Amino acid sequence: MKTQTLSRIIIASGVIGMALAGAGCARNPAAKAAQFLKNGRSFMEKKDYSRAILQFRNAVQLQPQDAEPYYQLGLAYLAKPDVQQATACFRKTLQVAPKHPGATLKLAGLMAATPVRANVVRAEQMAGELVAAAPGNLEALDTLAAAQVRLGKIDDAEQHLMEALRRAPAHLEASAGLARLKLLRKDVPGAEQALRDAVAQNSKATEPLVMLGEFYQAMKRPDAEQTFQRALHLDAANGPALYDLGALLMSTDRRPEADDVYRRLSALDDKRYRPIHAQYLYSAGRIPEAVAEFEKLAAAAPNDREARSRLIAAYVSVERVADAARLLDAALQKNPKDVEARLERSRILVRQGRYNDAQMDLNEALHFRPDSAEIHYALSKVHEARGAQPNRKQELNEVVRLQPAMLQARLELAQLLTASGEARSAVELLNQAPAQQRNTPALVLDRNWALITTGHLAEARAALDKLLAGVRAASATPGAATPGAATPGAASPIPGAALQDAVLRFRSKDYAGARAAAEDVLKTEPVNVAAMALLLDSQAASGHLDKGIERVKAQARQQPAAAAVQQFLGQVLVASRADPKLAAADLALAQLDIAENRLDDARRRLTAMPAPGAQAFVLLGNLEERAQNHAQAIAAYRRVLELDPRNAPALNNLAFLLSESAGGTDEALKYAEQAKELAPRDAAVDDTLGWTYFHKGIYATAVKHLESANARESTARRQYHLAMAYWKTGDQKRSRDSLKAALRMDPTLPESAAAVRLMGPQ
Repeated sequence: MKTQTLSRIIIASGVIGMALAGAGCARNPAAKAAQFLKNGRSFMEKKDYSRAILQFRNAVQLQPQDAEPYYQLGLAYLAKPDVQQATACFRKTLQVAPKHPGATLKLAGLMAATPVRANVVRAEQMAGELVAAAPGNLEALDTLAAAQVRLGKIDDAEQHLMEALRRAPAHLEASAGLARLKLLRKDVPGAEQALRDAVAQNSKATEPLVMLGEFYQAMKRPDAEQTFQRALHLDAANGPALYDLGALLMSTDRRPEADDVYRRLSALDDKRYRPIHAQYLYSAGRIPEAVAEFEKLAAAAPNDREARSRLIAAYVSVERVADAARLLDAALQKNPKDVEARLERSRILVRQGRYNDAQMDLNEALHFRPDSAEIHYALSKVHEARGAQPNRKQELNEVVRLQPAMLQARLELAQLLTASGEARSAVELLNQAPAQQRNTPALVLDRNWALITTGHLAEARAALDKLLAGVRAASATPGAATPGAATPGAASPIPGAALQDAVLRFRSKDYAGARAAAEDVLKTEPVNVAAMALLLDSQAASGHLDKGIERVKAQARQQPAAAAVQQFLGQVLVASRADPKLAAADLALAQLDIAENRLDDARRRLTAMPAPGAQAFVLLGNLEERAQNHAQAIAAYRRVLELDPRNAPALNNLAFLLSESAGGTDEALKYAEQAKELAPRDAAVDDTLGWTYFHKGIYATAVKHLESANARESTARRQYHLAMAYWKTGDQKRSRDSLKAALRMDPTLPESAAAVRLMGPQ
């Protein structure tokens, strides 16, 4: 009995010891990190890159001084693909382990693909060192050749590719690189032969056949389809071959066959291809079928967040926002720590005007991922919808700090700084962008707007010419590009470049060039008021103001439904009657400044006019309203009325601002009624008068005027005003209908948030 008891104690002690040892192991960060790495590699094998990334992130947090988790995380991002994040991870790997061969090779490959020559030079050096250390490293030879091609060292690149094929004749990447090199030399037969050799060296492999088929497809040769079919004969479940064949069938308008191929592709046991058929249905306009298929995919993989995200995007695109919200609510009820669900729900809440709820979701998400640039960026969008620019600026600063490579956030922050009079800070911010982004067209243009604002015209001109020359060189045959200034009026493939060219030409007194560039803008953007202002200003500066006015009239006749164009014409006509030689040009320039968000420049121009008339103060009031400087706007409109007591726009705008201010409704009503007498059929005037009555608590009269305003010209804000007036009169049904109309017109309308909170989700 004692022996049995003793043995039980010994056994029990052993079990307890093992349990304690296990518990100790579980608490060991290195052991836990190793398990996360193992899990991540398992997900990588299954091509489930999102889950792999989560596992590798956990390993990084546990072992921040270990290079391997950073490297594996970089590989996962590269497979996803997310080049910016992958690059950051490989750089971090090399900070921890400077001689890590895998990270060195991957980073060299990424750097070789950038447009920055210094990066490509560094990539060549890194790959060359790897080849010197291991001459048989095929991937290093490929990367070295790729960098040398970018640097124009074609012969050296060919030598390294041939060396890779000598060592491994079946090495496909070298064959593909050699084919690309031949094409660069315009040796099409040589490129084809390189790929045919790869097929011969890999007679039972599908990948070289797919490569050859893609070559034939790019050359528009009919044997592309046959080549893809040869690959599918070897492997009927070959994803790339099916994908390329489907694209080929679509390009030849053989939709039933493409449908069948995409259906086969989506049925493969590869997560990457599962949504392809649903996406095909959506692109083909078969929306209900596409949504139904997205629903099936999400139901079949309830833990697949990417499948859920695709379904939510489909729901939102067909205005089934309530279904999307229910799906996310259920996900968060199941797992409150689901950060992706909170992010997606916050976007829906912003659409509904429920900004406080959206912010609560994002703050909760930050609790789980405090260093998430994506969450801070989403918060910036909430503040943008609210019109809370200081808060938006703070969040964008945080995004740039956490993820310097997030270009969109950097650009938005720079635009915000330029618009708020901090153009020098905007230039500095853009100068700090990662080297590979500094020649990005969007960054160059935004930096130039900031330079123009600070008066650095020569620097902006040089940067724009370099950008346009680079675009021409990329689209021309090798060696045919001629650098130099942009040709005035020549179409630019870069959005915004033509307008900037026009502005720079005008400010350097090249008025003919400015007109040509502005005309080029109007060909593709016929309602661009800034381009119209430049046309007017350039004619006025050349002594032909009448021609400028006639050109603005002609553009207005072509765009009768464009409110901004018609308003601009009205301002020009009023100004030209006041002082045809001076006022029109000055006011048009101020209008241009306002259109380009250069509010400080517009303010300086208007206040510096030797004898500013009523229209100058109207514009000044407009820009102060835009800058949220309501006291200054009120002062400007009062000045208008001193000069022109019957100026209906000033009366109306002043009434609206006073109606929104404490204790100003009586005075507001006086001005609103005067505006109504002068412009009895103006929708904006009726809206202001109705909104003033609303603030005075005379709701029935408010409804009458607000209904009239919306009957003449309905806008989101006017529908919101009417919704609030209906609510106060107890007509809840029409109140909700008007609010729904407002949200359909503008889902981000800041004013609608109060109504949504009052009436509930629409």
